[in-house]
Amino acid sequence: MSNTRKTDNASATERMRTARARTERSDRIRRRIVVGAASAAVLALAAGVAFAVGGPSGSGSDAAASGPLVVPANASGDGGTVIIYGKADAPHTLQVYEDFRCPFCEQLETTTGTAVQQLADGGTYKIEYHLATFLDKNLGGKGSRTALAAAGAALNEGVDKFKQFHDVLYANQPDERSDSFGDVNHLLDLAGRVPGLKTDAFVKAVQDGTYAPWAAKVNEEFDKSGVTGTPTVKLDGRKLDVLSDGRAVSPEQFTAMVKQVTG
Repeated sequence: MSNTRKTDNASATERMRTARARTERSDRIRRRIVVGAASAAVLALAAGVAFAVGGPSGSGSDAAASGPLVVPANASGDGGTVIIYGKADAPHTLQVYEDFRCPFCEQLETTTGTAVQQLADGGTYKIEYHLATFLDKNLGGKGSRTALAAAGAALNEGVDKFKQFHDVLYANQPDERSDSFGDVNHLLDLAGRVPGLKTDAFVKAVQDGTYAPWAAKVNEEFDKSGVTGTPTVKLDGRKLDVLSDGRAVSPEQFTAMVKQVTG
């Protein structure tokens, strides 16, 4: 057998191994969410779209969220619970609903996220981030709300810092069996990958959980939105099917969807 054929076979084997690992991970997530949910937590697989589904997470009752409400600088929306990225005068609005522990959100961000950002940077739309923490209840732990509180500290430093930290979190999302996002020291290590983010104020806010009450309020607003699954993406109120057969659409497919709505 030639070296070229050996290489081709090895590549095919690696692709099969990667696909099998992705399927096994999705199956584990589905079992944990379905078995661990006391009420509305399921993993929906319908019309070829897979996403995490949850009801109120109850994170507002967490002890860390019981302190005074401090809203980060640069927050937007009702009560400062929305993060807006992009040009304020953009003619369209892309609403993105996510949970930092959601594996399908990770697929979307790591596969299509660059295209999503480029269209915002180009002025096609501005992005509204609506974040949730329901997977803490469904999977156990506190990683979603701890990561969201840290993201609030990043937002306080600047919208661009939030966006970069948001991307770093998804690029380093732990396996669903791990709650490493619940460790503030781990989050601070990840924050070190965002140039200029780890100011003294940022580090103190993360260590003290300054924005934990804000994270609880952000989740409460998510619960009121009527959106039940993550990721959910809407452009000017029209839902975009960003997942197909449990996988994120390609950047090209996403761009085509946007053009269909914006003309």
